[in-house]
Amino acid sequence: MLTALLYGLAASSALVIGAGLGARWDPPKHVTAVLLAFASGALISALAFELFEESYKLGGAWRSGLSLLAGAGTFVVVDTLLDRRTVGMPGPEGRGMVAGASTGAVGLALLAAATLDGIPENIALGVSLAEGASLPLLIAIFASNLPEALVGAVSMREGGRPPRAVFGIWLVCSVLLVAAVVLGRGISGSLGDGGLSIALGFAGGAVLAALADTLMPEAFEHGRPVNALATTAGFFLSFMLAT
Repeated sequence: MLTALLYGLAASSALVIGAGLGARWDPPKHVTAVLLAFASGALISALAFELFEESYKLGGAWRSGLSLLAGAGTFVVVDTLLDRRTVGMPGPEGRGMVAGASTGAVGLALLAAATLDGIPENIALGVSLAEGASLPLLIAIFASNLPEALVGAVSMREGGRPPRAVFGIWLVCSVLLVAAVVLGRGISGSLGDGGLSIALGFAGGAVLAALADTLMPEAFEHGRPVNALATTAGFFLSFMLAT
């Protein structure tokens, strides 16, 4: 259990670091976009070789596929509700209605991404510790958490939230995700192959939805043309660690 706690602290420390920087500093958008691109590549590789592949092996095509869709669908629903709550209507039109609301919406979307895909993802990290340390998944989570928290904290601050409140929100998120790793390690022995398949597939779906809806669009908008190379580098690093 100590190993799970240490892995959880390592993965979630990126949220604290990123939020601490973003609450006080305005990084160049090109830099944060490239970081998001690198994280996207690492997560794609970790998703393919650490999450969904294992889900497929444990539960077969139907169980893993439906879990993948459930994870993606859950993220889409929550993200749409956040759009409506923050701006008044979903989608790009709503996010563009008010400048302050637009930046706040991006911050909340990144917080949702870090939390919604992070909980099953970190549970999956804890589960994987039962069969040995999962270094590629840990690095991919860290690499995605840092720019998500950095960009999210900056966006929240630009949307009108004070720096202390911004940091506190992300700190709570990090504590929650540490607990998810410990929980995953604790329940790993009682889930069975079917339960593990569902948990890993759901995590994979949430990760994919977060990539398509939040991380990669943000990286594409501000990181061109280096974003393509950064995505490739993140994928390659994560792949090499998995082999």
